[in-house]
Amino acid sequence: MNKVKIGIIKEGKVPVDKRVPLTPKKCVEAMQEFPDAEVVVQPSDVRCFTDKEYEELNIPLQQDLNDCDVLMGVKEVPIDQLIPGKTYFFFSHTIKKQPHNAKLLRAILEKNIRMIDYELLTNAQGQRVVAFGRYAGIVGAYNGILTYGKKWDLFDLKPAYLCHEMEDMQEEYFKVKLPPIKIAVTGGGRVAGGAMEVLNKMGIRKVSVFDYLYKQFKEPVYAQLHSGDYNTRPDVEVWDSPDFYANPHLYQSTFRKFTRVTDLLLACAYWDPRAPKLFSEEDTRQPDFKIDTIADITCDVDGSIPTTTRSTTITEPAYDYNPESGKQEAAYSRKGNITIMAVDNLPCELPRNASRDFGRHIIDFVFPQFFNQDEGGMLERATIAKGGKLTERFSYLQDYVAAAVV
Repeated sequence: MNKVKIGIIKEGKVPVDKRVPLTPKKCVEAMQEFPDAEVVVQPSDVRCFTDKEYEELNIPLQQDLNDCDVLMGVKEVPIDQLIPGKTYFFFSHTIKKQPHNAKLLRAILEKNIRMIDYELLTNAQGQRVVAFGRYAGIVGAYNGILTYGKKWDLFDLKPAYLCHEMEDMQEEYFKVKLPPIKIAVTGGGRVAGGAMEVLNKMGIRKVSVFDYLYKQFKEPVYAQLHSGDYNTRPDVEVWDSPDFYANPHLYQSTFRKFTRVTDLLLACAYWDPRAPKLFSEEDTRQPDFKIDTIADITCDVDGSIPTTTRSTTITEPAYDYNPESGKQEAAYSRKGNITIMAVDNLPCELPRNASRDFGRHIIDFVFPQFFNQDEGGMLERATIAKGGKLTERFSYLQDYVAAAVV
């Protein structure tokens, strides 16, 4: 590509997502750094940055985006809003054959659209370069602390979605006064990193896994747990991370040792359906099962956390799980229940901050590919559909598409 015109589309999915791929300042930065890039914005009354904020920085508002080369959104684009023949970037939620998006992918093929999925943008080492994970962790940890405080009538935090910016949310941290509880954070990626940012700023001390398991403290503490801390392969003595990720079905969970000492669990680890669950519903009925609050930040329904039987909403983020009956109950209805926070779109609670972070990734990793002939093949690897066909890497979606009726 030489000159590239990029259109920031209005989000059309319901419920509405207020995030944007590029904030007003990031639009300016992108055009300064890449003089052959032109960015225009489709007017929107729902996004977290207003039309006026774009106009004030001389970013053109343009309703008709037919003359754009590239169209960028966040969530899935409604079928009737797709412009044929264009290159689109958004989270398509199709690569796992999600049933509700089969029609969308079929329409993309029929409209000869090049579909590039943010989730698939990776560097040469296979690491994702564009993601909202950090903010999922930040909001998820905050919600977890909020939920624990509410369950035990310790403090009352303002919900993140009612805060204009993250700085407003951080003003709430001073209210947090916790007893000497133990908090487990699973995972080692962006999500866990975001969660630990919050705990650190709240003044909660990080301790080693050994100390977490075997020592008592006079203050609240947390430990970061990696896969090797709570999984084992019975026929292998030494932990081998590559083997675990290649053969998770050969492993057994040893998380039970953590359920005996943990009060609050912040689940931030990616979970492969072939891997063992952290614990069982039967485990929750054992007298020594101590966890009473879970923030399932990854929010895999019927996934690694068996008590996550449904996702929750931003405005009603929690429900109770009754270990005795195995049934859901109203949030905070009984102290003996396990209170679950399972919001599946956490970054939407701080859309302005999350959008700034996301735009940073777009400028650093995606924009250069427009002008270097996609050196390294980043865009090609992330392309699901092109020229009316599925790309070779995603040919396995053919039956998924064929079964869809548009």
